[in-house]
Amino acid sequence: MRLVVAGLCLMAVTACTPEQPAGSATRPATPTGAAPSPRTSPPEPQTSTSTPRPARGELRFTEIARLEQPVAFAVRKGDDRLYVAEQTGRLRTTDGRTVIDLSGEVSTGNEQGLLGVAFHPTGRWVYLDWTDARGHTHITEWAYDGERATGRREVLKQDQPYANHNGGQLAFGPDGLLYIAFGDGGGAGDPQGNGQDLGTLLGKIVRIDPRGTPYKIPRDNPFAGRRGVRGEIWAYGLRNPWRFSFDRGTGDLWIGDVGQNAWEEVDHQPARSRGGENYGWNLREGKVRFRDGQARDLVEPVIVYPLNEGGNCSVIAGYVYRGERIPWLRGQFLYGDFCAGWVRAAPADDVTGSAEVGKVEQLSSFGEGPDGELYALSLQGPIYRIEPA
Repeated sequence: MRLVVAGLCLMAVTACTPEQPAGSATRPATPTGAAPSPRTSPPEPQTSTSTPRPARGELRFTEIARLEQPVAFAVRKGDDRLYVAEQTGRLRTTDGRTVIDLSGEVSTGNEQGLLGVAFHPTGRWVYLDWTDARGHTHITEWAYDGERATGRREVLKQDQPYANHNGGQLAFGPDGLLYIAFGDGGGAGDPQGNGQDLGTLLGKIVRIDPRGTPYKIPRDNPFAGRRGVRGEIWAYGLRNPWRFSFDRGTGDLWIGDVGQNAWEEVDHQPARSRGGENYGWNLREGKVRFRDGQARDLVEPVIVYPLNEGGNCSVIAGYVYRGERIPWLRGQFLYGDFCAGWVRAAPADDVTGSAEVGKVEQLSSFGEGPDGELYALSLQGPIYRIEPA
């Protein structure tokens, strides 16, 4: 089964391609041997257990811009502009200004192209996650002064065995380190076993300090310094973590992992975690065994929903809302599905109580503004601000 929409293929079933080697869609640091990087304490949660949650209301999705195949969103310190990555290769602002143009270099396969963007906490550098003409992943840095992006530098390159499951999310965590999502490398069912292999970055979330030569591995990474293991790894057992986010109120990490045959899932990592979680792929899909094998201490997803029911195909993880404009939504985690288009909200402290709050056709990603207000991106072009109805 195959689904290709406007160049992005996020279909979970059979990896967006037939069962063969081809493709489907969708924490900074100190050098080893140096002092451990400090981990800042996350801010106190902004919700209160003693205050009743306001009654659920309705949301409105207001179009604020229209770009070409928008897939990722970022903001920059001291800058009120909103930055969007177009899958076709350009980083642009919502007013249409082009900041970086890689359209002549990116591959244009179903799940390939420009896939992620993040600004350094200082705002001095911008990072892009993209695939080259051969389909391999690059994490590239530019110095940025708000007007020009200069001094292009390669931070990390990861060869991709197949054309799908490239991940693509970039985000700086509360600790100031760069987290990168890598899919399992593609092919149906993770044929290379990358999800459980600690010798590869594929099927992982990686945590590095990108300001190195070319980058630094934090000494407090869970596998740093272990022989035969990639010290960059923060979490593993992931199939295609297309989008993840940090809760700005608690520091918790929320990961949307696109499923294979039966289940889409959202994984949750508390801010107190020291990393090293195994989320189960390819031994498990959702909460169900996928392949025989032994592993201890698998971390179960907090949200699962079935594929091919009501048009579901690929989970899109959003954010825990910490803004001010929608009081009833505070403390709730937003997520959606690329094909079905629904958007749901679930209380972060009890995700079993989710409810549909809107629809966005070809939902490709969410974004969070500097004020905590949220945005939704459609692969068809619109950028929506999420507002009270």
